[in-house]
Formats: sequence, structure tokens, C-alpha cells
Amino acid sequence: MTTGSAMFVRRWVLGRLRSAALLALLPLVGAHDASAAGSGRELRNNVIGVLKNQIAAFQRDDGRAAFSYASPDVQDQYGTADSFLNRFSTAYKAVYRPQSVTFLNLAYSRGRLVQRVLLLGPDGNAVIALFPMVQVDDGTWRMDGCVLVPATGKRAENDKKQGILG
Repeated sequence: MTTGSAMFVRRWVLGRLRSAALLALLPLVGAHDASAAGSGRELRNNVIGVLKNQIAAFQRDDGRAAFSYASPDVQDQYGTADSFLNRFSTAYKAVYRPQSVTFLNLAYSRGRLVQRVLLLGPDGNAVIALFPMVQVDDGTWRMDGCVLVPATGKRAENDKKQGILG
């Protein structure tokens, strides 16, 4: 296996492990609301600001800017802004081109901060995006992954009917 192939396999495996770990944490997300823990409005605003800026960068096809809001681990996983943008444009279409975005609760799950976002994708389907967040050395927050799960249940259907989701 060439060095490039080995790095690709390593990144792919790390990505799959990260996704599997986040899915395993899904039942715990929301069990402990971060704002209730006294983290405050400023923390929530900082985290939401990062994700708003990243989504805006995706909408402009600005891979460099979108990549800058990713954690160092995510940047290592994808290697380049172009590969990051390409991945989101194909596998995370609801994040890449949402019709609407609603920020839900900021929660802690097993010691990790996770922002939940209700998105209406370009196909008209509602999904919940789970964005684990990490604080980097300079004190700013970065997105440390993304897991999309179908938004099911009466709330998603009611929001869609009432026009809240597009």
C-alpha cells in the first residue's frame, strides 16, 4: 500500500470510528442541557456563531473558510479544504445547502459539548445534525464532527406543516 493510500485508509477509519462513537452517544444528547449547567448565553452564542459561519461558508462554496471552523482533528482527517468541502457537498447535503436552520439545545454528552441543529435539507427532509464542539488553544470553539439523524416524530412534522422548516 502506498503512503497516500495508507493515509486515506487511516482517515477513513478514524472518520468511521468518530461517527460510530457519536451515534452511540445519541441517546445521551439532550439528557443534560449545557445552558442549565450554568455555561451561559455567551457559550451558546459562541458555538452557534461558529456553526452559522461554517454553514454560510458552505453556501458560498468557500472551502477554506468552512475548513477553518473545523477542529484540528477534523482538519487532519480531511487533509485539505477541498476534500472537506467535497465531503460535505456529497454526504452532508442538509448542512451544505439547508433550506432552513434551527439551533436547538446545546448539551453535554459524556463530557463533550454537542450542539443540536434542526435542518431542512435541499430534498425537503428534516434532519437533526449533531455537532460535537471542542475548544482550541486560543479559546475559540471548533466543530469536531457531524452526525445526521432523521428528524422524526410529531415535532418535525408539525414544524414542517407550520412553515417553521421552510
